[in-house]
Amino acid sequence: MRTPQAAIATPPSDTEGTMEHEPSSGHTSGPGAGPDSGPNAGHSVRTRSQHQRRKRIVQAAAALASRGGVEAMQMRTVAERAGVALGTLYRYFPSKMDLVVAVVGEEIDLLESSIERRPPSASTPAGRAVDVLMRATRGLMREPELADALIRSLILAEVETPFGDRMAGLLLRVSAGGIGRDQASEEQIALAGSLSSIWVQELLEMLRGRRTYEQIQRRIEIASDRLLSDF
Repeated sequence: MRTPQAAIATPPSDTEGTMEHEPSSGHTSGPGAGPDSGPNAGHSVRTRSQHQRRKRIVQAAAALASRGGVEAMQMRTVAERAGVALGTLYRYFPSKMDLVVAVVGEEIDLLESSIERRPPSASTPAGRAVDVLMRATRGLMREPELADALIRSLILAEVETPFGDRMAGLLLRVSAGGIGRDQASEEQIALAGSLSSIWVQELLEMLRGRRTYEQIQRRIEIASDRLLSDF
């Protein structure tokens, strides 16, 4: 897989090695079987099964992309690797770009988990925001083809994606003392969204080979200092 000029060597994703392990449904039989017993047992098991199937599809797509980029994420190949019918795959993900967004959503989940385990230690809101955005940059650049497809989806609005809103919300939480969008002022929401948009543009420049990782970090530091100075 060709790596853009600006990509950097990073540790493997936390999801590596999870491909073939499907979670157990946890269902047991007999009296006192637990949460799966009772009148809603069938619905509970069915919902959990659907969640596991979706997760298996996303993991299959990620594994294929990690070896051959987005071009390797052919819908029929993903379905075969995930062990589902092609029609089932299309019910979960109507298009390839929907699947790309779901795979990158997994990266955001990993980023949020990383921040919960190891919160940014900088003393300023701007410093904490830079920490988050550069962690996100490293995570996405492990799979530059996926990152490129995501950026194109944001710019061209090919599919509806919560990526920008999730990043802005994450920046709000780490920069403004853990507040959510419902507690933040209109100005704070706008500033966090602007910083997220700047980061997306810088990431695109990196994918085009026009920025190095160090240049992006410096530009993000400058933008964060200006935009979050009153946080």
